[in-house]
Amino acid sequence: MSDLKYQNFAKGAREFLKNRVFDDYLRCFAYGTEASCYLYVPKVVVFPDSEEEIIKLVKLANECDTPLCFRAAGSSLSGQSSCKDVLVVANENWKKIEVGDKGDMIKLGCGVIGSDANLALKEYKKKIGPDPATITTALVGGILNNNSSGMCCGVAQNSYQTIKSIRVILHDATLIDTSDDFSVANFLRTHPKMVEELLGIRDEISQDEELKNLIIKKYKIKNTTGYGLNTFVDFSEIKDIINHIFVGSEGTLGFVSEVVYNCVEDKTYKACGLLFYKNLNDASKVVVALGRLGEIVSTAEMMDYACLVSVRGVAGVPDEVYKVEEGTTCLLIQTDSNSKEELEENLKTIKAAIEKYESALEPLYSDDEKIYNGWWKIRKGILPIAAGKRKSGASVITEDVCFEIEQFCDGVKLISNLFEKHGFKDNGIIFGHALAGNLHFVITPNLSDKQEFENFKGLVEDLAKEVSQMGGSVKAEHGTGRMVAPFVEMEWGEKAYALNRKIKAIFDPKGLFNPDVIITDDKEIHAKNLKNMNETDDYINYCMECGYCERACPSRFLTLTPRQRIAVTREIARLREIGEETRANKLAKEYEYLGDETCAACSMCKIYCPLEIDTAKIAINLRRKNSYKSYKFANKIYENMDRTIKLAKFGLSMASISYSIFGAKNISAITKKINSFTTFPFANEYLPLKNSYKFEDKDFGGDERVVYFTTCMNRGFAPSKLADDKRPIQEVFESVCKKAKVGIIYPKDIDKLCCGKSFMDYDEIRARNKEVLKAALKEASMDGKYPIVFDHSACSTYAFGELKDENELKILDMAEYLQTLMPHLEIHKINENVMVHSMCTMKKQGKGEVVEDLAKLCVNANVFTSGIDCCGFAGNKGFFTPELNLSATKSLSKAVRFLPADLKRGYSNSSTCEIGLGGAAGFAFSHIVYLIDECSK
Repeated sequence: MSDLKYQNFAKGAREFLKNRVFDDYLRCFAYGTEASCYLYVPKVVVFPDSEEEIIKLVKLANECDTPLCFRAAGSSLSGQSSCKDVLVVANENWKKIEVGDKGDMIKLGCGVIGSDANLALKEYKKKIGPDPATITTALVGGILNNNSSGMCCGVAQNSYQTIKSIRVILHDATLIDTSDDFSVANFLRTHPKMVEELLGIRDEISQDEELKNLIIKKYKIKNTTGYGLNTFVDFSEIKDIINHIFVGSEGTLGFVSEVVYNCVEDKTYKACGLLFYKNLNDASKVVVALGRLGEIVSTAEMMDYACLVSVRGVAGVPDEVYKVEEGTTCLLIQTDSNSKEELEENLKTIKAAIEKYESALEPLYSDDEKIYNGWWKIRKGILPIAAGKRKSGASVITEDVCFEIEQFCDGVKLISNLFEKHGFKDNGIIFGHALAGNLHFVITPNLSDKQEFENFKGLVEDLAKEVSQMGGSVKAEHGTGRMVAPFVEMEWGEKAYALNRKIKAIFDPKGLFNPDVIITDDKEIHAKNLKNMNETDDYINYCMECGYCERACPSRFLTLTPRQRIAVTREIARLREIGEETRANKLAKEYEYLGDETCAACSMCKIYCPLEIDTAKIAINLRRKNSYKSYKFANKIYENMDRTIKLAKFGLSMASISYSIFGAKNISAITKKINSFTTFPFANEYLPLKNSYKFEDKDFGGDERVVYFTTCMNRGFAPSKLADDKRPIQEVFESVCKKAKVGIIYPKDIDKLCCGKSFMDYDEIRARNKEVLKAALKEASMDGKYPIVFDHSACSTYAFGELKDENELKILDMAEYLQTLMPHLEIHKINENVMVHSMCTMKKQGKGEVVEDLAKLCVNANVFTSGIDCCGFAGNKGFFTPELNLSATKSLSKAVRFLPADLKRGYSNSSTCEIGLGGAAGFAFSHIVYLIDECSK
């Protein structure tokens, strides 16, 4: 960072943001990464936590003359959330959710994920209006600022139509709350010139009938090109104008910290249909027919042949997708109602309306949520899935346009013709929200190739010209950004564009908010600073950096996310490719902590990635590459597993004595401090006690037997002093088995055995252990006669994977096995609220609800979930890199404050997770077997 004004900004920001200011290249590059095709590296990145800090940042930007770009999730596609100046990220601490009026309204912080808002409204059978495909990733700040719509909301339920009020910080650091009459009155008093200019725009439009009619006409369909000029037609009061002009403003007018939405009904019953037609033209005619049915059809999504080919192989894809012939186009339709009878009538009406159109295949209909959710998963993942099929080194360009429904067929033909003209016939896909006349397309040019760059540029420019001439929207729902900024005037005309520029000047006279977005003087900005996707490893080459993965990552608020790890890996490869070895080595060195040491390698990113990219492999491969450095030490531990566990028990004994003398909180604070500058392990208040239980086979009088492989962690651990039940897990499991009359068999020499997960980076040890483990389990289970239970989910998952070819061995996690015992137990439910957490390894297997289901069989009260995908304890990282676990569980620490006061117990299926969860929640977590033993007879 060489520019003095940015140095001054960073220095000033550190006075109140402390360590939440970054100006090193690695983190600026990583945090600057977003989903669009643009690459801008900010000079400074800041992470404010409050409106007060935003106000200080705005004042500082005015003093230093440094533009600000406000970022939510970075899932925008038109380049509006990237910059070369100061990036302001508002995510982690902007999660306020307050439901009001029995679900009729909801107050949301700008950092709330859209799907989390809907989760809070679920019990009221309500939802927020906007429903973008990225709703499980996109944050409310971005949804509002882009006026994102989506599959069902159209123009009737988007942010513009459902907004009730906002809190916004202006260019002079003034905060307005439009829900507060005093705040609005104060704004009217202190900003008379701004008020006069805004009312002047209102009057100018109302007195120009031609302009007014143009605005009314263009907003009958989706339109996010330029500012929301319909604001000045639909509203006359300043409060309403402020509310609505910020919808779709893309952070160019101010910072919206909070929004209150009027909620919409989420109907109880839904049914969907998959309809197949011979080509785009035939499908387009059906869309027009469906449009005439009005509200009966809530959505109709179009997917062309290239889309269908791209999703082959994705879980949940019906067989018909594999049968379609070239040219086939699919429509995914949905109807909904609050009564099953009406739903069935809707389906009859739909079928009657389209029966005259010839199908390519027999249509599919379903009201089974699991089935149609699978169909929707395909549709919502089309962009990244199709991007993943691109040729190596190619970039991802996505555009969306909108036409009046009567012109929809012509619009489809237009895009197809432009693909042909610019060389994308075999390198592009068409899909979209067809019922709204909204078409999306994706092309994947290699922008380092001069001809392909010119093809891309020509396509975008011709598209803007042709769509404008048809009276359509050059940007329907992705926002103007940089991609369409040069074409706002082309679509709207000189007069309306002048008003767009006037709006920008009123709210941002110095041009400090997100310059070159929506309004630009650079007519080539759409073709500048485009990403080059440098090749690295095959398993990450096809990532388009959409950010779907980020919500699950335990390090997302600590260091880097999966998307950012991939971006930095690509940048290191790029630097090496151009001979910048010194810079590449510097980044690689910094990456050791930011990308490797603080990666839990939990692979939860893979679950949310539509391409199932496992970014954890980056860290895993690095660890294997460097494993030779610690091989001798690892081998010593492996060959002396029993002694190692005894040593660990001794450490736990010493820790227990220290806790008794100095207090658990004091020891926790001391070890945390020491850990910050050495490799001394951190010990929180819920550190386990030493396990002294003897592992002996038990015969409880029945015919059934189970092999109990108690893991090395649990052979050393007993519950902490703060747990209600301090018995070792082996004693508790034996107690449950005794009630079910199932005998216990411990593998021979269990004290010396290990599942092998701790040694997965050492190929020779791993191979050796696999044979030892296989022999021990075969012997104990009598070649698979008895099931084998592991008492730690990470270990059961790993052992299952290692021995997957041993078909005779039935390896189960203890929680899974307990499900089979429940019918043989007499359960007496307790009247107490409890919390549950399923370890990430179970979630990856699709078994994330096992612990919760078991808990519900044992309690009459509420079963709350931790809300955490991965706790980040990650084996020993909770001891030696504790900041990862502390960061990953921070949301739990906040959540428990709003839960019932009598919630004092938690249950899981991982003893290591339980340590970190206890520290975050403030009450002990135990294995779910403890609850079952307590409730059973």
